[in-house]
Amino acid sequence: MTTSVHRRTVDLSGFPDLVVIYLGMRVNRLTGLKTLFGFGPRISDSVAARPDGLLSHETVFYSFVPMHVGMRQYWRDMASLLAWTRSEPHRMWWKNFLADSGGTGFWHETYLRQGGMEAIYDDVPRPIGFMRFAPVVDARGAMFGARHRSGHGTIAEPVVSETELYGREE
Repeated sequence: MTTSVHRRTVDLSGFPDLVVIYLGMRVNRLTGLKTLFGFGPRISDSVAARPDGLLSHETVFYSFVPMHVGMRQYWRDMASLLAWTRSEPHRMWWKNFLADSGGTGFWHETYLRQGGMEAIYDDVPRPIGFMRFAPVVDARGAMFGARHRSGHGTIAEPVVSETELYGREE
């Protein structure tokens, strides 16, 4: 059999700690359009600043109705991703979002080359991604922080602590 397809692949051996994260923001109410469009320039500025460890950033469009957009990012390692999420402006964005989702839902799914996956779904009204087949539990206690959810320990504190968000840990 002959093919006219030019097949290619990549050598990831130079990226043993690679982390891929998919993120999405879904408009749940009309007011969510303002929230969604308000984040666009901020995200662009943060990517243009070239955070240490960010290898690539791509915009992803999931649907028109409901409006659902996001991004796929490739990070050198989990430590770089976690460091960026704990720096400004990300920390403040996340803290503000958790206080008021502004008519949107936000989610991310993280995949680690070393093994492990984790996800969070905030104000996401219908199952997407892992939610479609895995048991859905509240993000409390051991399931609160991404580091623990991914199976890579509890070394890093969450961007916003459970106590800060809820007033006390369960």
